[in-house]
Parts: sequence; C-alpha cells; structure tokens
Amino acid sequence: ILKLQFLYLIVCAQLPRPIHLPTMARVPVPESQKKAQAAAAKTGAAASKKAAAKAEDFTAKRRLYMKKAVAHAKAHKAEAKRVKAMRATALKEGNFFAEPGAKVAFVVRIRGINDVAPKPRKILQLLRLRQIHNGVFVALNKATINMLRRVEAFIAWGFPSEKTVRSLVYKRGYLNIKGNRIPLSENEVVQEALEKKTKGQVICMEDLVHELFTCGPNFSQVAHAFWPFQLTTPHGGLKYKNSHFVEGGDYGNRETLINQFIERML
Repeated sequence: ILKLQFLYLIVCAQLPRPIHLPTMARVPVPESQKKAQAAAAKTGAAASKKAAAKAEDFTAKRRLYMKKAVAHAKAHKAEAKRVKAMRATALKEGNFFAEPGAKVAFVVRIRGINDVAPKPRKILQLLRLRQIHNGVFVALNKATINMLRRVEAFIAWGFPSEKTVRSLVYKRGYLNIKGNRIPLSENEVVQEALEKKTKGQVICMEDLVHELFTCGPNFSQVAHAFWPFQLTTPHGGLKYKNSHFVEGGDYGNRETLINQFIERML
C-alpha cells in the first residue's frame, strides 16, 4: 500500500500544473450606451403603460356598446308590446285600431337618367339618388312625401323593418367622412364621425340602426352621414318599371313589401 501511495505521489508530481492567467479589469460601459439603455427602458415603460391604458379603454368602450345595444333592443321590444296590447284592447272593446304611421321610408332609384324632366332630376339630386339602384333613408313629412310623389315614376319606396335596416347598415353601410367613402368596419369609425355631431348620443353601429329605424332626434345627421347605399340589381329582375306597383309594375310605394324587394338587392 505504501508503494502504491508513493507511486501516486510521483505521478502527480510529474503532471503539468494549470496555468493561472491574470484576470483583466472589467471595461466600463460607455456613457453613450448608458444613455441609450436608459432611453430604451423609459420608452418601453411608456409604451407598456400606453398599451395597458388603450386595452382598458377598449374594454370600457366595448361594455358601453353592449349596454347601448341591449337598451335599444329592450326599447324596441317594449314598443312592439305596447302596440300589440293597444290592438288587443281595441279588438276586445269592439273599436277600430289605427296603426301607428310610418316615420321613415327607404327609397331606391330603379330608373336611369334618360328622359328625366328638370324638376324630377333636381328632386332626385336633393334625395342623393344620382345613380340607378342607389338607396337612401328619408324621414316622412309633408315636404318629403310631396317630393316622393313628384319622382314616383323613378323610384321604389316603402317602410323598412328593423331587420332590413340592420341588414343595410351592416352589409352595405358606408360613411361619408371628409368626402371619403369609409366602410363601417368597427364602432370606432362611427364614434369618430358622429360623436361630436350628435353630442355623444351616436357612437356605435346599434345607435345607427336605432336612429334610422325610430327616426330619432339625430336622424338627419345619421342619414346624411351615410354614403348612398349602392345596391345590386334585384335577384330575379324587375317586372315592368314603367307601371306602378299596384298595377303589377315596380315603381311607387310598396309599404312593408319593400323589405322583400331590398332583400333581393342585398
């Protein structure tokens, strides 16, 4: 055992010893790099704070949009329920019930520019119906009804339902923002275009539907903010646009049957 230990010591003595290199002093960070790192950290912190605030603002706006949509749906349902109750009461008491008159009409131009007299042409321009198959929402009063009668041979119009108004807004809705045709891709577009004009009452898509369907206090601002609806040729074609609708033709007042006509043009 002693011999083995002695041989082990001899072998260890003959092995090369590790070389210890002198450690170099750490190079200090340049002042320019320190400033750049500090600026980057400050910018990153500001960006993170801004992103968090933006996300929080988006969540708050989304909740507000949902709240307004639910409120509009409840209001429409309550109004329909009230009219139904009044109709049932009149029937029970043996009286006649006068249905509430329509407040809004949707007007579609179905004839072109040929053989248009000066006055009807001017009325069509005032209604913003400059092209065939263009459509607009019009508030019904004595003046607008007389205008529609003067150009009745060039248009098809009627009283749209809530479903039809929503389909037009969501499928064919474009806003006129500073002369540009901007699609309704998100609620922020509506808020940017109409929040100031309507004093914060119209900020989302459902507000547009509500104002157009009920002829609300901001109907004029909302209707004129829309680019004229560009519809397609009716699926299945037109019957005879030189005759009135009640005579089997196409032009004139269709009342509630305008909904089926618009559905064919979406």
